[in-house]
Amino acid sequence: MEDILRPLYQERASWPSTLGILLVEKKPNDISSTDTFDYILLAIVNDAEDPVFIKHYIYNDKKAALHVVHEAQLREWILLGSNRKIIEWIFNGKIVFDRNEFVENLKSELREFPFYGRKIKTGVEFAKLIRRYLDGKSFFENGHYLDAYNHVIHSLHHLARLEIIDQGFYPEVTVWNQVKMIRPEIFKLYEELVTSQESLGKRLELLFLASEFLIHSRTHLGSQHIIDVLRSREGYWTIAELSNLPELEFYSVDLEVLLEYLVDKHLIEVCKIETKGQGIYHRYYAVSQDE
Repeated sequence: MEDILRPLYQERASWPSTLGILLVEKKPNDISSTDTFDYILLAIVNDAEDPVFIKHYIYNDKKAALHVVHEAQLREWILLGSNRKIIEWIFNGKIVFDRNEFVENLKSELREFPFYGRKIKTGVEFAKLIRRYLDGKSFFENGHYLDAYNHVIHSLHHLARLEIIDQGFYPEVTVWNQVKMIRPEIFKLYEELVTSQESLGKRLELLFLASEFLIHSRTHLGSQHIIDVLRSREGYWTIAELSNLPELEFYSVDLEVLLEYLVDKHLIEVCKIETKGQGIYHRYYAVSQDE
């Protein structure tokens, strides 16, 4: 099949905008890794009208898909971990074209996980963790156990990825295989939540108690990036100023929840500035003087 696909990727390789092309073959008994396709061609480009362009092909009884992805989109996925399948393709794909060793350098970058990238990604994962944990706790306290369970499962995934990042590794698709070796206590929490014979309410109650300790112990690590951003100038920030900062754009809808959590933990302080309304104040934010 690779011989059949060669004209497709050779054509793409001739384009000046193409930085590299990888070929991914479906693994036995693992149709999800390639979205049920037998082969995936991943072409990374630095010039395109759309951030992602996809074509499907068929040859006899075999299916193939071509994914053309702009480098900027790929970098965003890598930073946010929002398309982990693509990351798996980069890790495991066969390089069939590589301009100036772009793909080899990208693979090395993912393996080594540069410190600055880790710092931002840690903050984003921590913000998602806080969002899921607080939403899950709210559902639990209101007796909505199934909704709470859904959020807790997601919060544990974010906690697991946070631990993997802290150890200098990139979270892979099989994140629980990684965390089982790196932080077995977090894997144990996940295992008990899923397999315990206790009632769902009891499982959730114990999980929230354990999670609260784990989250608290990782608060300084998870908040380091946003704390550094707030420290980058003297004085206070408005929420509008923070939301528009390129350094914080990846926090998206989780930024406000993270801010409130850090205010509650006294890592960030609030300054009240009078408005024209009687008794109404603007809220400004800065790093706590005790931090």
